[in-house]
Formats: sequence, structure tokens, C-alpha cells
Amino acid sequence: QVQLVESGGGLVQAGGSLRLSCTASGSIFSINVMSWYRQAPGKQRELVAMMTSGGSTKYGDSGEGRFLISRASVKNTVYLQMNLLKPEDTGVYFCHGNIQTRGSSSDYWGQGTQVTVSS
Repeated sequence: QVQLVESGGGLVQAGGSLRLSCTASGSIFSINVMSWYRQAPGKQRELVAMMTSGGSTKYGDSGEGRFLISRASVKNTVYLQMNLLKPEDTGVYFCHGNIQTRGSSSDYWGQGTQVTVSS
């Protein structure tokens, strides 16, 4: 069993910053990819940023240049630093991991953390 737990969401004014954290725990053999997605009200879930086990990163159009995904020295933790936040960044941010347990690789999701950006 694998769990992903996010933290760091909240309410911030436009132009401000937030840092989200996600820690994976459980019967983890290795982590292939960890990502952040977000879902705004009435919209589909979209990729914000992803990082592979080798350290390669990819960003969605919404966060390019403003968001930074990184991983901590603490095992199995990734961060999403969000700067210059805009009201349209409001939504529930989900941590996702493609994680290998003893048997196979599967996709896992956190419960989500709310980010609200006020104008």
C-alpha cells in the first residue's frame, strides 16, 4: 500500500507565493515519476509539473516560468514552489506518483490540497 500526502495549500493574494509538499510512503520499491496536477472548478484535471527519477522535469503551460518542481533530500518528497500566483491558479492541487512496489508500477494520487488565489 502506498500513500501520498500533500500539504501547503491555502489562501494567498495575487502575486504571492506558496510551496506545496508531497510525501510518498508505504511499500515503495522505487519512484518513477512524481507530478503535480490541479483541477479548477468545472474544469478537467491538468498537469502542472512533473519530475522523473532521473531529475528531468516538464511543466504544463499554466506554470511554465512561475512554478518550480523539486525534490527534497528527504526520501520520496517533492515540492511545488509557486510564484507570481494568479486567480486562475485557484484549484485543488493533487500529487501523483507512478510508483513501483514489489509487484508492479502503478499510479497513486494524494487527497488534494486547496489553493485559492484572491484578486
